[in-house]
Amino acid sequence: MPVSLDSVRERDRQDPLADFKSHFALPEGVLYLDGNSLGAQPKAAKQAVGETLDQWRDQLIKGWNQGWFDAPERLGNLLAPVIGAQRGEVSVTDNITLNIFKLLGYILGQGKEGRQAVLSEGGNFPTDGYIAQGYCRVSGAEHRFLPEGGNLAEHLDGVAVVVLSQVNYRTGKLRDMATTTKLVHDHGAEIIWDLAHSAGALPIDLNGCGARYAVGCTYKYLNGGPGAPAFLYVHSDHQDKGWQPLSGWHGHASPFAFEADYTPAGDISRFRTGTHSALAYAALEASLDLWSEVDMQALRAKSLAMSDLFRECLSDIFTTHHIDDITPSASERGSQVSLVDSQNGYAIVQALIARGVIGDYREPGLMRFGFTPLCLSFEDVWQAAQHFREVMENGEYQDPQFHVRGAVT
Repeated sequence: MPVSLDSVRERDRQDPLADFKSHFALPEGVLYLDGNSLGAQPKAAKQAVGETLDQWRDQLIKGWNQGWFDAPERLGNLLAPVIGAQRGEVSVTDNITLNIFKLLGYILGQGKEGRQAVLSEGGNFPTDGYIAQGYCRVSGAEHRFLPEGGNLAEHLDGVAVVVLSQVNYRTGKLRDMATTTKLVHDHGAEIIWDLAHSAGALPIDLNGCGARYAVGCTYKYLNGGPGAPAFLYVHSDHQDKGWQPLSGWHGHASPFAFEADYTPAGDISRFRTGTHSALAYAALEASLDLWSEVDMQALRAKSLAMSDLFRECLSDIFTTHHIDDITPSASERGSQVSLVDSQNGYAIVQALIARGVIGDYREPGLMRFGFTPLCLSFEDVWQAAQHFREVMENGEYQDPQFHVRGAVT
């Protein structure tokens, strides 16, 4: 039986997270299913950035002693509960690419005997593999790829560091963090978790899972804004093991002593590099303040219910139009629906965008629809599914304009 509009409106009335949507500045007439690529703007972000601009105007350089300089650690402490970390274990700094490079050097610099290989996964978001390859080129370490779908345990001999995503950016498949972390540690290696598609999308328990190292971005589910700074997590017991290779002056034990020789700071701030943007941190802090009020278990339940609703509304369309639904089961799913149409996927997404339904496309043929429970209602999801149905039934995606590729897909 088709899902009725009345039934989804009743879900919204019972939704404990429903009020959060009012905290976001969403464009009129847009159904935004791309928060897994760039999150929506919190209303408080505009005011926060404006206040920082005023502070810059009025206080000039004095602003660095008025909250700008310590922002990486302050925001790290705001973020820590969202990812299951403790105070002093998270630094908001740089981007994922640089943070992986730092951690690779930090871990390999500890000199694990007989282990100098870095293992990254095939099918992962390319930047993780790219930076692992780049690090190995300059360091002399060996780079290896875990074949997509391969058995991790069979590829750990001689490996010092494994770089894995908790949620696969294409399929949305969720890894068991606790089991995988234990497996890697039991083989004498370390693991760097990439939380880009899980932080803010589902409950994470880094400490509880025994994780020692992780990175992630804040501009997706955490709604920090385009190009918002990334974060880096190092368990408190592993913060004094040596240098990280990007030994910039903000990571020095006494940055304003201007000493000739580098001495790393004794805490998470050793993973900082150089001067950051106070404006970018202001926007992110406005979002992280909001996250302090979020029940992550309720968020997870709503996420799964929304992705199930979208698929339920469209299951017959997938069959009729030969669209492959590769979305994992609930227990192994992040917060997205992943569909494949190798011939028409790009055009379908463009036709939906023309209707105000924003998802995204990834080669080859992948249509991704991200469900951000703080910004979406069940009615939004239902309406988006109706638009998808009409695009397919009316053949709108066949219009030549929707087949023209832009520089960013």
